[in-house]
Amino acid sequence: MERWKPAVEQSAREQRLLKLAGKSRKLFVFLREHRHELFDEAFQDELEAMYRQTGQGQEPQPPAMMCMALLVQAYTQASDAEAVCLSGTDSRWRMVLDRLGADEDEPAFSQGGLQQFRERLIATEMDRRLLERTVEVAKRTKGFDPKKTPKTLRVGADSRPLEGAGRVEDTINLLGHAGRKVAEGMALALGTDVEEVCQQANAPLLMASSIKAGLDIDWSAPDAKLGALNRLCRQLDRLMAWVAKQSKSCVAAPLTRYIEALAQVKAQDLEPRPEGGVQIRQGVAADRRISIEDPDMRHGRKSKSKRFNGYKQHVGTDLDTEFVVACAVTPANRPEEEATGALQEDMAHQELFPDVLLIDRAYLNSPMSEDVLASGGDVVCRPWRGASAKPGLFGKRDFKVNIRDGTITCPAGEVEPFEPGAVVHFDPEACGPCKLRPSCTQAASGKGRSVTMGDDERLQKRLRSRLQSRAGRAQLRERVGVEHRLAHLANRQGPKARYRGTRRNLFDLRRLAAVQNLEVAARYQRAA
Repeated sequence: MERWKPAVEQSAREQRLLKLAGKSRKLFVFLREHRHELFDEAFQDELEAMYRQTGQGQEPQPPAMMCMALLVQAYTQASDAEAVCLSGTDSRWRMVLDRLGADEDEPAFSQGGLQQFRERLIATEMDRRLLERTVEVAKRTKGFDPKKTPKTLRVGADSRPLEGAGRVEDTINLLGHAGRKVAEGMALALGTDVEEVCQQANAPLLMASSIKAGLDIDWSAPDAKLGALNRLCRQLDRLMAWVAKQSKSCVAAPLTRYIEALAQVKAQDLEPRPEGGVQIRQGVAADRRISIEDPDMRHGRKSKSKRFNGYKQHVGTDLDTEFVVACAVTPANRPEEEATGALQEDMAHQELFPDVLLIDRAYLNSPMSEDVLASGGDVVCRPWRGASAKPGLFGKRDFKVNIRDGTITCPAGEVEPFEPGAVVHFDPEACGPCKLRPSCTQAASGKGRSVTMGDDERLQKRLRSRLQSRAGRAQLRERVGVEHRLAHLANRQGPKARYRGTRRNLFDLRRLAAVQNLEVAARYQRAA
């Protein structure tokens, strides 16, 4: 396999290009100056290990050059087709890829080759290694001084919503889309066209330009909509019965995927009617599929009023160096705490174990927080607000909680023991004649005040105490560093995913984070 051996010395032409690129595209300058460090012999050995050394097949392009192309593609946010074109026509691309001396306008790689290399990186987890490599190289740049970096590792974690690349559809369109894909797959397997398959299966609705156009009803009429749904389902049942009669060799992997998608949509969105047939299920099924082409997309909420469809991107940032050291992507409906395992795994590969963790409340009950606390570290976070007291009544903050003794004292001085995660019920005989009762509870006669205690009451008390001091509030504000990293990533990527599927979007996030780390390193160098 040919190894990439880019020149270190700069030619006169490269120096002119670097001067021009430094005014608007500064990362091109850094990549040209440090590409031999980023892709040294050891890292190129790792990249070449992704390939089988059988001597068969077409000779691949040097993996290090392809990896550099993926970085430049993320930096410029070019599509695969644009990347192929720019590798042959853009002098900055040609300079970074060490192809200025090659034939003019000759692309450095093909679109299929770029896609295959990306899939190879994903399959071997080398996209994570690329992120780690950018941190390693950035820490060796001239402007980075490890002596000025604190010995304790402070990591900030945060997330942002990412709209999925798949089309979000309602139940009828989901059913029709899946059915159409099954018909197309069978047509391809049998060497015929979709119309022929639909005629043989007696499913003419799937030949229409759109399912709702084929149904052609007044969609504001509930009875008509119900009848259309059952009409579509009957035709889909006939299609699946016809598919089951065909040879098993026709049902290939892509077709199986859409058959399973159709069954999943039916199970999650439909329920039988007492009168016969089916109807739309009342309520929303747990983990509901919302797209046929992207099975991992889910409904999510940034707040009560803001909904999005797709994924959540999570990053862990070393707040003292500003490097992104960990990445994770989860479906939009999953809680933030589920991403912390992937973030910890990324950091563990670099032997990074946080001493201080700065997070928001969504990550507070995560295994990562528990591990940091168990190792003697600190978690910096805003405390839970707790249940809001009614206006004019004492809130939980008006009660004195003694963690050491396991007691809680009401404003009138009544003391009760408590267990973490339990509800404390004060003695009704003490609450009844209490002069402060009108300001404490509206419970019925014969009942006393109740207070719910958290499972992590000790931690919550510590977080509440930090919030009361100026130094504590200043420490909480230091988490803004990870928010800035997310803002930079969002500005480069935009609000929508480039790829479909959780794993490919994780690759894209890692690649963008690698570019972000290199930009931080370039800034260190300019400041030196």
